[in-house]
Amino acid sequence: MSASTSSLDQKLASFDPNALGDAAGGVYGLPFTVEEAQVVIVPVPWEVTVSYRAGTAQGPEAVREASLQVDLYDADIPDAWRLGLAMEEVDEHWAHESHQLRASAADYISWLEDGKPATNAAHFTDVPGRVTASGKTLLEWLKQKAGAYLDAGKGVVVLGGDHSTPLGYLHALAERHEEFGILQFDAHCDLRPAYEGFEYSHASIMYNALQLPQLKKLVQVGIRDYCQQEAELVERSNGRVIMFTDRFMREEMYGGKSWRKECKKIIAQLPQKVYISFDIDGLDPKLCPGTGTPVPGGLEFEQALYLIRMVVRSGRQIIGCDLNEVAPGDTDWNGIVGARLLYHLCNWMAVSQGRLKAREQEK
Repeated sequence: MSASTSSLDQKLASFDPNALGDAAGGVYGLPFTVEEAQVVIVPVPWEVTVSYRAGTAQGPEAVREASLQVDLYDADIPDAWRLGLAMEEVDEHWAHESHQLRASAADYISWLEDGKPATNAAHFTDVPGRVTASGKTLLEWLKQKAGAYLDAGKGVVVLGGDHSTPLGYLHALAERHEEFGILQFDAHCDLRPAYEGFEYSHASIMYNALQLPQLKKLVQVGIRDYCQQEAELVERSNGRVIMFTDRFMREEMYGGKSWRKECKKIIAQLPQKVYISFDIDGLDPKLCPGTGTPVPGGLEFEQALYLIRMVVRSGRQIIGCDLNEVAPGDTDWNGIVGARLLYHLCNWMAVSQGRLKAREQEK
């Protein structure tokens, strides 16, 4: 038995999952280091291209702080806390880079909205290039970091930041899987090419993901705000992109169809290997009032978790996931919801990968 294994055994034996979360511990008050963890949360404090309200760069810290209030017991996965879950420290370089570039991007967006006046035009025209170059560097950084964890046998969850942040992780997965699908929870399609001139925009994440040939299917759930260009892209995709709009799902349910049946329809579109990308604005905005671009409608918390559980119980494997667009806003509520959603995402991904065991579903 190695010294690290012995240390981990001692932590498992001495940790009290019923106690208050210890701020001196890790995320959720858990005692595990990143080296010991089976699943690692990688925070990415980035929000350069947000086009409405900012704040999501502070999302990872808001979630970490709120995580200490989360009870660790899950009736479906009683030993979930024993998984070994840890979160990296926020990378201050990227936090600083985001803060600096966000100011320039915000000025540039205002200039666009004013009709590109000739005054100071030279000051603004280089902004998209600078933002894109930094976005490319961020992509490569996360690709290498996530790839190293994957090669070490760990599960990885990205915690943004805005929705542009997980692209590097998707690139890492594409190098390690011949094919996979994405299940996207979102109010928006995020299928705009180079939105507002920013190639790595939060509104372009799924457009960019579709450039990966390994991505065979993109299944979008909860969509309720999208443009004609995005609708046409979906129509031209020959079934590669399937959109379950909020309106369609509600009309089905108003007509008497159950959420269980809707989930089965959604899951039938997914391949065996699935990546979950969760923009928190896919939920009803009462659950995420601080998020950058809230839209009326959306999923309830348990609705979303029910679908995730059904994906895993269908026998599909969740190869990775992300949670994005949690912004602290004016209340702790945003972090409280985000922390609980993140905990379930990590645990059910672990179940699908054989790292945790869930109870059998009642018939």
